[in-house]
Amino acid sequence: MALSTACSAARPGQSAGSGTPPPGGAAAPTAVRPPAANIVFDYQLGGAYPPPAGVRAVSRDRTAKPAPGLYNVCYVNAFQAQPDADIWEDRHSELLLRDEHGEPVIDEDWDEPLLDISTGAKRQALMDIVGPWIDGCAKAGYDAVEPDNLDSYERSDGRLTSRHAAAFAQLLTHRAHQRHLAVAQKNTTDLLPQRHRIGFDFAVVEECARHKECTDFGDAYADRVFVIEYRKKDFTAACRAWGKTLSLSLRDRDVRPDGAEGHVSERC
Repeated sequence: MALSTACSAARPGQSAGSGTPPPGGAAAPTAVRPPAANIVFDYQLGGAYPPPAGVRAVSRDRTAKPAPGLYNVCYVNAFQAQPDADIWEDRHSELLLRDEHGEPVIDEDWDEPLLDISTGAKRQALMDIVGPWIDGCAKAGYDAVEPDNLDSYERSDGRLTSRHAAAFAQLLTHRAHQRHLAVAQKNTTDLLPQRHRIGFDFAVVEECARHKECTDFGDAYADRVFVIEYRKKDFTAACRAWGKTLSLSLRDRDVRPDGAEGHVSERC
């Protein structure tokens, strides 16, 4: 996608983007607008559709257009090779994480190869690919970006560490802040203590009720947390405990669009 070079002044309610710029004398992050706490949210990764009445924020894939008049979060799979894993293998094979046999390390739950963020050189090379995706989110008119699979190091068979993830995330947040985009921490409680250094502004969290992490994220981000639960019992428990403070949604695990068989979408 084309590089977005447009700049705009901070709107009322905007805050300065947090986080330390990468080494090399880069300028401080520009103003971004994080979401308000406890606004009604819809998670639309499986396909965009008209938001239900009352929804004030949506997350959509970077290839979709933002929803007019709402707070829009742009989903970017920044740490794993999806979609088009074959293209990664053909064009950027050196940037896929490899096992001892030279085969790509795969996230077996989603059948996605992991990207190799183990060195500074590879992280910079990946930014030549992922960075323009973030620029595209800004050009399309999104308010924020959600870099997914921050926790991929947990599925790397020890080849990646949280330090590698934090270093790459810092590059992503700096790029996004330069484009006036807020940045969500996606899951990964282990990196909560580093959120300010990395530069995250809010959180998008899957199944925090199931894993008993909602309080940790709510406290860390002053309740600027979008929660997605995939089991009804967890959603019910979350609504009872955090319904007045966090933005809670129940979705089907494949996040199917409205009208598709198996689509589930509830809020509290």
